[in-house]
Amino acid sequence: MGDDYLCFLNRKTMSHTSLQAITPIDGRYAAKTKSLIPYFSEAALIQYRVRVEIEYFLALVAIPLPQLKDFDLGQTQALRDIYKNFSADDAQAIKDIEAVTNHDVKAVEYFIKERFDALGLGAFKEFIHFGLTSQDINNTAIPLSMMEAVDAVYLPQLGALKDQLEAYAKEWAEVPMLARTHGQPASPTRLGKEIQVFVTRLNEQIAGFSSLKHAAKFGGATGNFNAHHVAYPKIDWQEFGRNFVEQSLGLHHSFPTTQIEHYDHMAALFHLMERVNTIILDLNRDMWTYISLDYFKQKIKAGEVGSSAMPHKVNPIDFENSEGNLGIANALLGHLAAKLPVSRLQRDLTDSTVLRTIGMPFGHTLIAFQSTLKGLGKLLLNAEKINADLENNWAVVAEAIQTILRREGFANPYEALKGLTRTNQRIDQQAIHSFIEGLEISEALKNELKAISPQSYTGI
Repeated sequence: MGDDYLCFLNRKTMSHTSLQAITPIDGRYAAKTKSLIPYFSEAALIQYRVRVEIEYFLALVAIPLPQLKDFDLGQTQALRDIYKNFSADDAQAIKDIEAVTNHDVKAVEYFIKERFDALGLGAFKEFIHFGLTSQDINNTAIPLSMMEAVDAVYLPQLGALKDQLEAYAKEWAEVPMLARTHGQPASPTRLGKEIQVFVTRLNEQIAGFSSLKHAAKFGGATGNFNAHHVAYPKIDWQEFGRNFVEQSLGLHHSFPTTQIEHYDHMAALFHLMERVNTIILDLNRDMWTYISLDYFKQKIKAGEVGSSAMPHKVNPIDFENSEGNLGIANALLGHLAAKLPVSRLQRDLTDSTVLRTIGMPFGHTLIAFQSTLKGLGKLLLNAEKINADLENNWAVVAEAIQTILRREGFANPYEALKGLTRTNQRIDQQAIHSFIEGLEISEALKNELKAISPQSYTGI
């Protein structure tokens, strides 16, 4: 894309203030989502359509079709410059044509024909959009924009979040921490290991993106290359379509299809994004809870307030913001995945308006990623509080003691520890050691049991 086009896109985001924006994606959070503008804005969709139309024409030249044998290949770069140097004036020109045609893809075709005339290529302009329906353009342009947005914006943002978690997993690898199952004190763990759980979960989902297919339909009005075949019956149009979609555009060619892409692979992407979001939502809630337990303090930024009434508060707002945006994103992703693969007979128009919302779940997801990353960056480990919780919960070593007693053949060890620990009395180190002293076991075994502490009983 040319610099003029990117400047145009940036101006578009500034043409309305945040007070006038209908959605927070383009208003309050515009700075967090501006990297998606070159992929999901109206202007971006127009540019991707122009790109597909130009590349399709050049693919016809490469066959070569007899009527295109005199095309000057020296003009190839000039044609590609039409979309590579796409400008604000170009986008507006197409919208002006659309105001007359009331058809967005036809407006693109007419715009390119005007450019052909300006380049002295008018003799070839009827092979622009030759044999195609609008969905051959939409169902290639949109998957192409999604594929490039995933690679250029989504995965780097997700990678940055995962990298921060990985750094914390290593930094806190040896920090013992009281675990909680059902909200109650449980066998101790290590803070770094608990963070590593999320790293591993994200890694397993990220691996799925490499095998995901970004699929495109390309086959005429009902997917059978009817118009192409009737005009040039000796050409293998199915092979042509496959080569164009896979070699020229880098997408997966869906065939056979109806007039529209079946969207099954797109649904798979949305489901994958949902799973990633659910993992991060789970992380947000855990970090929020650790903060509420005072296991983490938060870095304070000068001038900020946490409450309009309570001056002392430093709220975990970044994790809360992320959780809220992930919920919105997943609701949209779920609808897209459920709706898009369903179309009446050879097509209805319900996919058209829905496809225009794809940028929304990407936007809310991006806001969430950045909010979680910001929240992680504020964390200050409160080792003193973490250790105090361990000291206040010596009962958690009961599992260790009864397990070793089982190993030694001691009668009813679980029941013996149950009697000690299932009371409302505080169990401390002295209570545990007194219990051990009262057991009829060897001194060596007593010493082994006394060596166990909440800080050391953290597994592997």
